[in-house]
Amino acid sequence: MWKWAAGILAVLLLSVGAYAASATDKVSRTAKPEIVIDRSKSGDKCVEETSFMRKNHMKLLMHQRDETMHKGIRTEKHSLQKCISCHASSKDDSVLGSNEHFCQGCHTYAAVKMDCWECHASKPKQAAPGAAPAVAAAAPAPASKVGADKK
Repeated sequence: MWKWAAGILAVLLLSVGAYAASATDKVSRTAKPEIVIDRSKSGDKCVEETSFMRKNHMKLLMHQRDETMHKGIRTEKHSLQKCISCHASSKDDSVLGSNEHFCQGCHTYAAVKMDCWECHASKPKQAAPGAAPAVAAAAPAPASKVGADKK
């Protein structure tokens, strides 16, 4: 009789534990960033699915960097320029500035440091009327970093 009661109690405890675990998994302690994307600039969707981009955007950017810098192959599909031109805020035309901005908001949430902006501009370059948007020239490296890797 005791074995039977102990079995039922174990099943009940496991069920309650599984329910409690699934309930807490759905509630995050930190609110996810709410980033507004201006679809008038980017069309109706990104170059890849959102879930894919969240997981793989850095790999795509690194591959694009290698193709461009090492092989001289320039394409737009996964370029940082295209990302910035589509995802820059309609308020100040930047991907940085506060947690409401596309890149900064997500990277702050994920606690990931961005080093793109040490060389690249965070705002699209103003295009001539009728021309395709482009990205502003890279900001010069801080004097303290110039030649630092050669020491």
